[in-house]
Parts: sequence; structure tokens; C-alpha cells
Amino acid sequence: MTARPVLTDADFPPLKNDLILRAARGEPTERTPVWVMRQAGRYLPEFRETRAEHDFFRVCRTPELATRVTLQPIDRYAGLLDASIIFCDILVVPQALGMTVEMVPGKGPHFPEPLREPADLERLTTHVDVEKELGYALDAITLTRQQLAGRVPLFGFCGAPWTLMAYMIEGGGSKTFSKAKRWLFQYPDAASQLLQRLTEVAADFLVAQVNAGAQIVQVFDSWAGELSPADFERFSLPYLRQIAERVRAQLGDRAVPMVVFAKGAHFGLHALAHAGYDVVSLDWTVTPQEARRAMAGAPRVTLQGNLDPCLLFAPHDVLRARARQMINDFGVGGGHIANLGHGMMPDHDPEALRVYLEAVRDASTVSR
Repeated sequence: MTARPVLTDADFPPLKNDLILRAARGEPTERTPVWVMRQAGRYLPEFRETRAEHDFFRVCRTPELATRVTLQPIDRYAGLLDASIIFCDILVVPQALGMTVEMVPGKGPHFPEPLREPADLERLTTHVDVEKELGYALDAITLTRQQLAGRVPLFGFCGAPWTLMAYMIEGGGSKTFSKAKRWLFQYPDAASQLLQRLTEVAADFLVAQVNAGAQIVQVFDSWAGELSPADFERFSLPYLRQIAERVRAQLGDRAVPMVVFAKGAHFGLHALAHAGYDVVSLDWTVTPQEARRAMAGAPRVTLQGNLDPCLLFAPHDVLRARARQMINDFGVGGGHIANLGHGMMPDHDPEALRVYLEAVRDASTVSR
């Protein structure tokens, strides 16, 4: 890989709020830390102003722009968020492998030339130098970490192999994932080859993000719930495990907390607790009680989640009550990171998020 300096905490301003890192490690906390997925995004008018001038992937590829939008929610909700997450996209990995990905307004990601048959794997880059191909994301992490000035820790992230594979074959989002699943069943060897290649790039990318300044990382398996339990065991879980193993092996004593979010994969919670991650994130369709029962006998993990994002459309008194109930259900004092069960939506009211963040803080203080 291209040589880049390995940065440590000594290269950045001292961290003032380590609550989420302590929670991820299972240490006691004085209140429940909170952040939300897609907290930098289209629901914010300041983000839309930036996007009006710049293409989506140009923002991702320009460290100064990525830093600007990453900091927008931290500035707007000063003191209410306990983490920042770098503005990027999981589909930069397929781009690094040589695929063209466009972000189409009103439609989302689009691959003009998706993978159709196993022979198409020959179009992909064999060995990806992530520090060269994705250096813009690493530069953005370093710049953001500096400009955060220690206010909160910074998340890095990547997409999980199965989710990336699904996008690369479907050509975008899908209702059935029939094209990607066809590969699993008609071309299992080619599917495994692709999943392995994605695993290696994802792990290298996460390591590079930590070396650039990320203090915690999350793996997003957004389409995990589209697989049957047996297919999840074969085509998702082994690669999730391998990412955790590879990242920890490469980082050694510099390892940071790792989070896995396998949306919809309730059947896999026990296995995910054994997969090498510090935190397992839950969507809104599973309760913390159900999750803990599913994880009985597994290594200790912190749970993250899991308010239904659509509750941000509810009247504020209902939103506050449901946030309090979530905090009570998970408990206060350790073992929980408050989040939504998925990401912010473009039509969310920014003030609804403020209500949610304040409600989490108030509930986790009152509950003590």
C-alpha cells in the first residue's frame, strides 16, 4: 500500500468526551451516549446548501467539504451528540475496485455497468491500494479529527461484503435482490470470490481509517435481513467475522472499538455477539430484552439503537415518551449506546432530532 503516516492520539487535540468509547468497551458510564446514523445529511438545510453546489461524490472526495458536512450536526446540536461520523459512503469501495457509481437525485445510487455474470469479476481491480484509491476519505478523517478539537470521538465505517455485493450486482437498490441472490445460488464460488475480495478491501480500509484518526468504526450490513438464516450464516457472517479479525490483527494494541449493524438479521444476533465486535447495533424491530435473550451465553457486547426513525415525525411529546421508554428498556449506566434503528431521512425536521437527543440525555440522567 502507499505509505502514509500512522497517526495516534498524540497527533490530535485531547479528547474531552470519551463517553461513547467507554460504553463501547463495556465500561460504566454516567449517562447513555447518543449519536445517530446519517446525522450528517439531507435533512439539514446547511447540508442541502452544500449539495446544491457540489455533486454527492465530489463532497465525499474533497476532504474540506467532507469535513464541513461532518461537523454540521456537531455544531448545530452542540453538546447533544457524543460522536461524529465521517461523511462518506459505503459505495466508495466498489469505486476503488474500478466500478462506476453515480448518485442520482431522487433515486439514489446507480451502477451503469453492474456485475451480471462471473466473468465480470475480471473487470474489478485485483489488488486495491486503499491508501491511494481512498486517500481522500483518510484525509477527510484526519482533517475532521483536527477540527473536532476533541469535542467528540470520530467514527469511521465501511459497508459489509454482502451489502456491497448486492449493490454491485443489482445496480442500485432493490425490492427483491433477485439478481444478487441468483449469484449466491447459481454461482456460489464466484459469489464467495467476490465476497472475499470485498472483505479484504473493507478490512484494509478500516485499518487505514484508524491510522488516519478514526477512534471507533462501524460495519454496515444494510441488506443482511434479506438473507435467510442459512444464507446469512454462509454469505454474510463469515465475512463479518473475518473483517473484525483482520482489523484487530493489523492494528494490534492500537485496536479501536468495532460496531456491527446487520439490519433485519434478528436470527443472527447470537452469532453476531460471537463475531468479534464490541457493539451490536439493533434496528427497531427487536427489543433489547429479545436481543439479550438471543445473546445469552455469548461474550459481553454493548447494544446500540434502536428508536424507529419514523418516530421523529411524531408529536414531540410522543417522541420524548418513546425515547424515555427506549432508555428504560436498555437501562442506564453502561451497555447501551442510544441511536436510531436506522438512519436519518431527508424529510426529517432537524428540530425533531434535537428533541430526541435532549430526551435521551434527560432520560438517561433521570433514570440514574
